[in-house]
Amino acid sequence: MDEFARVQAKYNEEAQKRLRPEGAAQFQTLEQSDSDQLRHLADDFWADHAALDALPSPLKPGDRVKFLIAGAGIGGIGAAVRLIEAGFSADQIRIIETAGGVGGTWYWNRYPGLHCDVESYVYLPLLEETGFVPTQKYSSGLEIRKYLEDIVKKWDLEDKILFRSKLDKIEWDEAARLWNCDITAGRGPRGDEKTTFKVQAEFVWGTAGLLSKPQVPKLSGVGIEGFKGDVFHTARWNYDVTGGTQEEVFPELSKLKGKRVGIIGTGATAIQVVPCLADYAKELYVFQRTPAAVYGRGQKPTDPEEWKKIAGEPGWHEARRQNLALHISNCAPPGVPDLVDDEWSRQVAYASLVGDPEFAFVAPEKIPEVIGQFLARDAPNQARLRARIAEIVQDKETAEKLTPWYPVWCKRPTFSDTYLQTFNKPHVHLIDTDGKGVDSVTPDGLIANGQEVPLDVIVFSTGYRGPSTDGADPSKRSGIEVHGRDGKTIEESWADKGASSLHGYAIHGFPNLFWHSPLQAGVGANHAHVLDTQCKAISYILATAHQRVGGPKKSGITVEVEEAAQEAWSTKIMQGAGRFSTVAVCTPSYINNEGKAVDLTASPEQQMKQARASPYSGGLNAYIKELQDWRDEGSMKGIQVAAS
Repeated sequence: MDEFARVQAKYNEEAQKRLRPEGAAQFQTLEQSDSDQLRHLADDFWADHAALDALPSPLKPGDRVKFLIAGAGIGGIGAAVRLIEAGFSADQIRIIETAGGVGGTWYWNRYPGLHCDVESYVYLPLLEETGFVPTQKYSSGLEIRKYLEDIVKKWDLEDKILFRSKLDKIEWDEAARLWNCDITAGRGPRGDEKTTFKVQAEFVWGTAGLLSKPQVPKLSGVGIEGFKGDVFHTARWNYDVTGGTQEEVFPELSKLKGKRVGIIGTGATAIQVVPCLADYAKELYVFQRTPAAVYGRGQKPTDPEEWKKIAGEPGWHEARRQNLALHISNCAPPGVPDLVDDEWSRQVAYASLVGDPEFAFVAPEKIPEVIGQFLARDAPNQARLRARIAEIVQDKETAEKLTPWYPVWCKRPTFSDTYLQTFNKPHVHLIDTDGKGVDSVTPDGLIANGQEVPLDVIVFSTGYRGPSTDGADPSKRSGIEVHGRDGKTIEESWADKGASSLHGYAIHGFPNLFWHSPLQAGVGANHAHVLDTQCKAISYILATAHQRVGGPKKSGITVEVEEAAQEAWSTKIMQGAGRFSTVAVCTPSYINNEGKAVDLTASPEQQMKQARASPYSGGLNAYIKELQDWRDEGSMKGIQVAAS
């Protein structure tokens, strides 16, 4: 057996160890847990409830608003700003946010060492519009959160956001051409005094993040309630337990001195947290189901002279973003420089997951050949990664256990100059579970590999509910009950043919409703770029529709996708779905819905339905061009606009 074949056999062997018949059901989200303690792990530790209670409410029972945006993360803030840039006013916009502040994932996540894994010069939104200069190539979570707060102030949105509130249900009123919206709002010292009320909105825009619902594995034994020590999730870091504050990037976790700490999970969060825990814990135990692919970070401060070159020309921000997408999709023409020039831009096989023009449309019989081509493309990269681990980690057995055996597109790659080095410290212990995960909880610790590990603190770094669960239905992902024309839900609308939309952001039968979604849309490693692409596209549609019937203050307008246009786009998505069969060779993760994304035993009809739930196959830049060509055509083809 040659080396390439040996590696593929190893990939398959390791993936099979991790497959479970229950798939994603092996996890439970914190907010839906039967455990009262786990549900409270999802509480908002960061909100200043007294200050929020003192604010006048931007939404009152019976209000009617032009735009109601669900979510104040990068997507929701971007939606509001792009609407304002398109000619609407901030006063026409209201935002509903479950948290006590803005930022989405950057509000909730405040764990030690947190940084974005994408270059700040392409990740941070609206850089050209604000003139902000990131302090480092990869911004800290703290810097991102503060920057998003500044954007809200700059565009006069501070008093337009209803915090600690959730959009529960929307129902389309055909006669009034409005959405009737049910909202639950929190007040009080802990934000848990709930009131419900109704408002009306002409347009609703859902912006739920890809990974917004923290989850933990279902563990047997005494349960979390039976553990005598402290427990929390990295998405809700508890500084009362560890010491330090969330206002520091690398806080002093002084309360962990003398403590035995166990962290479950070794994904993108853990590779940042583990080195910080190791600096303070007496003993640190890292429980691993699947090793992470850990490349070098290459962090550096922003050089003022270099910044002048980066941001020297109008349009630089979008150009740099598209340059990164071009290189990740491995379709940069000869002579086009790699502007970002980091490990992301060198992951030429990641196009397997995000699409590219070369393999945009693959005949079914060619799928095995395409998978083979991507595996071959990735082989040098994986060999380089394995050599890096072997060089850094001093203990050979530990190095072998930290070595990932899956292609780059199967799990999001990670980047650190300290994670692997941490395992050279004598008080840091890797508990590799050979793909099985932790067995159970005891009053004094965790059982893994049949042995108890005594612990004082348990940290869950076990990620989030995947975006492809529930058939990628955007209403279920956002937790909003949606009833469109004739009372239909999206699930009912999709029952016969499967997922259907135009460009991934609007659905026939649901007028004046728009979504951010990876479904039937372009995707990329830089999700902030994806979100801004959709924000610009939706804002253009809304502005153009209003211009046609009386301007931005006109009411009684409906904007709806035509069924024929939706079907044509969905068919195009289905025709390009074959190239994403590359996830069939992957180890289980949220990317392939814990190994359930590709069902080779499904009927042809079911496979066609599954195919319609795919991303756009040609890559993000080709998707952007599709939207631009559609816009340049001038007629908003496939969008019906009416006014009373």
